[in-house]
Amino acid sequence: MSGALTDRAAATRPDASRPTVTCVFAVTDAPPPDEVLSVTPGHDGGGPLRTLATGPLHLVVQDVPAADFGEAALAERLGRPEELERCARAHHRGVETAASAGTVVPLPMATLYLDDGNAVRAVSARETSLRALLDRLRDRTEWAVKVHGPGTTASAAAAAGAEPVGGRSYLRRASDRRRTERESRERALAQAHAVDRELRRYAVAATRHRPQSEQLTGRSVPQLLNAAYLVDDARRDAFVRAVGELARDTRPSAVEVTMSGPWIPYSFVRPDELAGAAHQEAGA
Repeated sequence: MSGALTDRAAATRPDASRPTVTCVFAVTDAPPPDEVLSVTPGHDGGGPLRTLATGPLHLVVQDVPAADFGEAALAERLGRPEELERCARAHHRGVETAASAGTVVPLPMATLYLDDGNAVRAVSARETSLRALLDRLRDRTEWAVKVHGPGTTASAAAAAGAEPVGGRSYLRRASDRRRTERESRERALAQAHAVDRELRRYAVAATRHRPQSEQLTGRSVPQLLNAAYLVDDARRDAFVRAVGELARDTRPSAVEVTMSGPWIPYSFVRPDELAGAAHQEAGA
């Protein structure tokens, strides 16, 4: 299952002095060597990373303390930002190590099973769909592109401070200022949509995430586009050039286009396949 096991279920594991559960990071058909896994730190308090084989597929897993990954304990930990970040980083390290030897299907953070047998059975039940997904992701990587638009212009802000309080002149100018800012944002949004349309020409798949708040981005201008593109590695250079050209074209209008990548294609793993595989867990 994606999430936590119940404390009662975890307690049924052998070695009651320190019971563990199996945390699965990713599924691959090209497992990394043991010497690479053994030096990768996973979740705090857990054992070394290792692989489990199930037919042509391999799971990259870690034994983690049941007491720390029980439902109540894990919910409490992930409710604290520092713990959430620590778990997310550990999960990404596991997925990244799994991907060091080939294509992977990354599983959601804290995908847990009672034991190795349940983990293997769950993945085996979805072998056909997981193999198809691996083939879809092979030789492709994810690229993130964000577009930020102009905020309130300095001149408009200065003008607002200089306006007299009250009077028709103030109301008219305030209305004009709001209209100007609205039109500016609409133009910026149109440019962001145009960026997305152009970049989809270079990608085999694309998805748009919810724009992040200014609090999350740390920027004083709104985020107009938060998109991910699945790009054939053979078209990587063309995609990067296209982003560069779009960034130059939009710069005069104070719209900024930024790119990051390549990334493991987290955004292009179908949640229904992962949920289906995880919920085959017996007794979870």
